[in-house]
Amino acid sequence: MGNHQGRLIAALSAQFRNIDLAEDVLQDALAVALISWPKKGVPHDPKGWLYQTAKRKAIDRYRRRTTRRDKSGALAYQTHLNIMTDDDIINGEIDAEQNLPDERLGLIFACCHPALPALAHTALTLKTVCGLSTPQIAAAFLVSETTMAQRIVRAKNKIKKAGIPFVVPDAGLWTERWKSVLGVVYLIFNAGYSSLDQDKDVDLCAEAIRLGRILVKLLPDEAEAAGLLALMLLTHARRPARLASPDIYISLEEQNRNLWDKGKISEGQDLLLKTLTKGRPDVYQIQAAISAVHCQAASFVDTDWQEITVLYERLYAYEPTPIVLLNASVALSFAQGPAAGLASLEPVSQNAKLDNYQPYHAARADMLRRDGRFVDAQKSYKQAIALSRSATEQEYLAVKMASMKL
Repeated sequence: MGNHQGRLIAALSAQFRNIDLAEDVLQDALAVALISWPKKGVPHDPKGWLYQTAKRKAIDRYRRRTTRRDKSGALAYQTHLNIMTDDDIINGEIDAEQNLPDERLGLIFACCHPALPALAHTALTLKTVCGLSTPQIAAAFLVSETTMAQRIVRAKNKIKKAGIPFVVPDAGLWTERWKSVLGVVYLIFNAGYSSLDQDKDVDLCAEAIRLGRILVKLLPDEAEAAGLLALMLLTHARRPARLASPDIYISLEEQNRNLWDKGKISEGQDLLLKTLTKGRPDVYQIQAAISAVHCQAASFVDTDWQEITVLYERLYAYEPTPIVLLNASVALSFAQGPAAGLASLEPVSQNAKLDNYQPYHAARADMLRRDGRFVDAQKSYKQAIALSRSATEQEYLAVKMASMKL
């Protein structure tokens, strides 16, 4: 079922306003399919067959749980839904788009509702829209299966008790909720991209890109969604070179650019150009533009670092955080030299939030090393190594530190 599970869960959840029920009846429908399809053949429209069968299963459950008076209403509701028999679905010519409404956007908004804890947004989106199992999600985010299961159950109960609708919100709530949705998708992508483990059962980057494609398809006029998808494609295109040797951390400077995925680069660049023609570039579009500059360079030294510095400065106007300033300083250190980067980094270093931020110490160590300030660089390298949770990254930093002649 794979990519279709999210759409089926979304359609059933919107129909019956209950995610648990949607998941249960879909499993029931799959069980029926395992018996019916080998005997009668795979239906012309498998997704439509599963959807109609699951709807009938839901109505059956509803009827069994109600009083006689309520049963009449349930039967009327069943007639309204035009529930078909298995044979009808197998033998009939069904229009999948008509019989299986695409309610995924509404489900994504429900999963990212502000009434739910932020930690639940990502887990619930992966569970319902992407169709990942609880053990898979728990493993991807390095928490116990029990913890993740409880988080998902609490979120589902909250949606049910609070009556959170499976719909796209009104225009007045659009901006707040839309940013939350995009933020969850990007969080999923970054969780996958930051991992150097290729043996995971779940490729979170691929799942995030799939969600991005859904958002762009459902909302083709939303530049922010297209900008996020372009950013993920352009970033993910470089991942094969980054993971070429699983036991070795390969920095951007040392990557074999022949391994970059040219198809994703081309798709990301085309998508970015289309979004930029709409004017008013947003956070994701600017970040995608930064990634595009990297992808256009034949080598690390050929990178237009001055352009990247300017783009980070533009990004800061939208997102005034010390992390953006840190990235701008790194770009400046390659555009105008490590001394210039260190000077621009000085105001950032006063922010206590970066004390335990590993990339800050790694970036500062690299600039100090390139500037010949080896004693100070060694201190920063040691801090970066201590804060790193990746053994391969720790080894990479240790080699860089050992390369200095103190």
